[in-house]
Amino acid sequence: MAQTTSGRVNQKTRTRNAIVRAAAELSRSGREVTMPEVAKAALVSEATAYRYFPDLLSLLREAIAGQLPSPEEALAPVADSTDPVVRIAAAAEFLLRHVLSRQGVVRAMISATVVRPEQAQTRPGMRFGLIDYALAPLAGTLGGRDPQALAQLKNGLAVVVSAEALFSLTDLYGMAPEAAITSLVQTATTLTRAVLNTQA
Repeated sequence: MAQTTSGRVNQKTRTRNAIVRAAAELSRSGREVTMPEVAKAALVSEATAYRYFPDLLSLLREAIAGQLPSPEEALAPVADSTDPVVRIAAAAEFLLRHVLSRQGVVRAMISATVVRPEQAQTRPGMRFGLIDYALAPLAGTLGGRDPQALAQLKNGLAVVVSAEALFSLTDLYGMAPEAAITSLVQTATTLTRAVLNTQA
């Protein structure tokens, strides 16, 4: 009896791991990520997938855990720069290209939290940490003189350096992805430079 119970537990663990693995692989592909697609890739039924995860968002949170690079890793190419404009340009470029390469999972997460806004805080992301790290050189200057201006700059950049902004330009405005990325990087650097010039 104990062996039977142990066998069931092991089988459940294997099934759960297969579902998480399938979701993780799909998230890296850039393709659309849905529960039926995950179940198909995991070789289980959709009903089985839902038995282990109540919704797609909870599955994706677990599947991409550990996949997001740290701000230090993302901005390694400009680690020696103390120029906030250069660092913000690198941060925007990195984030937007990351979103583009994994847009299937990003779109799925945005969709899930639009429908259930109370879960928005649990959506994985790196936007805010990336912006904070990129603007770290300002902590002792602008942050010391005018913390409200620094906070407002971060708020403005969070709107521009985002998946939502990228999808607005590509989906609604019809821009090519490369042109959209170029436009958003330029907007982010223009905003940063304008705030710095105002405070100079």
